[in-house]
Amino acid sequence: MIAMTDKQKESSVTKDKEPILVISGLHKRYSEGKPNEVHAIRGLDLTVRKGDMMAIMGPSGCGKTTLLNMIGHLDRRSEGKIVIDGIDTAKLSDSQMTAFRRDNIGFIFQLFNLFQFLSAVENVETPLLLTAVKAGVAREQAKMLLREVGMGDRLYHLPRELSGGQQQRVAVARALINEPSIILGDEPTGDLDSTTSADIMKLFRRINRINRQTLVLVTHNRWIAEQCDYIVHMTDGKIVSVEQGPFTTEEDT
Repeated sequence: MIAMTDKQKESSVTKDKEPILVISGLHKRYSEGKPNEVHAIRGLDLTVRKGDMMAIMGPSGCGKTTLLNMIGHLDRRSEGKIVIDGIDTAKLSDSQMTAFRRDNIGFIFQLFNLFQFLSAVENVETPLLLTAVKAGVAREQAKMLLREVGMGDRLYHLPRELSGGQQQRVAVARALINEPSIILGDEPTGDLDSTTSADIMKLFRRINRINRQTLVLVTHNRWIAEQCDYIVHMTDGKIVSVEQGPFTTEEDT
């Protein structure tokens, strides 16, 4: 899934990329209408192009994770429009949204969120088993993807038998297994040491460059953010500035 010929790599990179995510007039209020109402997202507009790798930064409580959760439809919006790959998600029923999220959005979390009683390969194959993919096919695809993220010798290890970096590689493979259009990461390196974080970011960048998959990462770490194409800065539920890369060179990464 990550492997691609040089010719395919060249043809997959286009100068004029279409948007994969368009957000307009987005609001999120908790305890709406009550005295303790919290206005977490305030009229936010954002466009992300296909194949981009974007970081979201800002102080704690500024709405970064709330925004990510609404993009991934883990949380409901109060107002506004979210269009993913041309689909206005407000027009989907709950069952349609569940299927759309499963097939089009990959999630990577700080604490990995692996099933502790399942092996690495079982964790990765699970999203496919929730579709019409046969068990044998799902198992082979999961094995292949784990090998591609450097986990080919840990296929049958349980999460507790893996290091933090290894668990995150399993989580990355699981996020990729359905070949989603967009991958969302909430502090995906936040629980890792600096060396392992660098390895995971190289993996993300490789996925982004070869597969041209879009990644949106929330992070507090400036170095992590600088591995992305651009950095969106948030304060008090709003986007206050956008820094355009490149921040690093090929030699740096």
